[in-house]
Amino acid sequence: MSDRIDTVRLGGQDGPEVGVQGFGAMGISEFYGDTDEAAARDTLDAALEAGVTLIDTADMYGSGANEEFLAHFLAAHRDEVTIATKFAIERDPDRPASRGIRNDRAYIRQAVEGSLRRLGVETIDLYYMHRRDPEVPFAESVGAMAELAAEGKVRYLGLSEVTGPELREAHAVHPIAALQSEWSLFSRDVERSAVGAAAELGVTFVPCSPLGRGFLTGSFADAGKDLPDGDFRRHQPRFTGENAARNADLLAPVRKIAAVHGATPAQIALAWVQQRAAVHGLTVVPIPGTRKRARLEENAAATRITLTEAELADLEPLAGLVAGDRYPDMSFTSAAREA
Repeated sequence: MSDRIDTVRLGGQDGPEVGVQGFGAMGISEFYGDTDEAAARDTLDAALEAGVTLIDTADMYGSGANEEFLAHFLAAHRDEVTIATKFAIERDPDRPASRGIRNDRAYIRQAVEGSLRRLGVETIDLYYMHRRDPEVPFAESVGAMAELAAEGKVRYLGLSEVTGPELREAHAVHPIAALQSEWSLFSRDVERSAVGAAAELGVTFVPCSPLGRGFLTGSFADAGKDLPDGDFRRHQPRFTGENAARNADLLAPVRKIAAVHGATPAQIALAWVQQRAAVHGLTVVPIPGTRKRARLEENAAATRITLTEAELADLEPLAGLVAGDRYPDMSFTSAAREA
């Protein structure tokens, strides 16, 4: 791919310059079936060639294996990429499916040392709180993150799955550069308060799962038939049973618009997310994930597609018609804490 994507700055003029589209590395290590590691490494090379320079991971992806996988790539290209990772979701080694949320100071300091070691870096560019524990005051958790920034262990702070009021509260403790939450044609609950707060504060929005975990590519209508064993989407409400069939029908206008642009449904979905920047007046850097070079190049090309007002209007109703929640248990999401 010859043309590199445009760039923006995370969190305002003092933030790092990154490609206007980032890369979500989660699926390399687990959740979406087996990975061809050679193909995944080639995909990372393709990302750099395309100007996709924000690489996103977390300490819970593969229970640390995702960070370790990225270490070799970072060693070779440290000055060319911005690495983001996250803490807060604690997994039991004896029960990998179990989850706990930790936001306390002692855990944060323990977590950052583990991520630094696995990534093989001296400083993490963007360090997110992956999930919020409402029982721990932001003054403690964001304050602990601020200590890491003062010590040079991290450069910028981020939050994930927080509401607008929570973002404002955290930002008052220490500037927040980025907010990462699910935002797509199928998931727009962040528009209730988080998007407006991010725009007001100059916080970059980093939409994760901008392709609805692949549903918006148009490739899945029946999780039982279309997804491999071990794929976590087999248990996601939007991918199962009657919900999957209903949601597949919602893609008709996406396919129609894609045909007009000579594009794929995935590219239209990504272009829609990208244009949220103009609609809401903030910087938006979506992080679609893939393990294939061709998909990476397809995703990056979506940054050059501009949808018309009429096309945006045709896509506007979709989120309100989606059947099923994002997760079987929504209690740990920002949507569950909206007033």
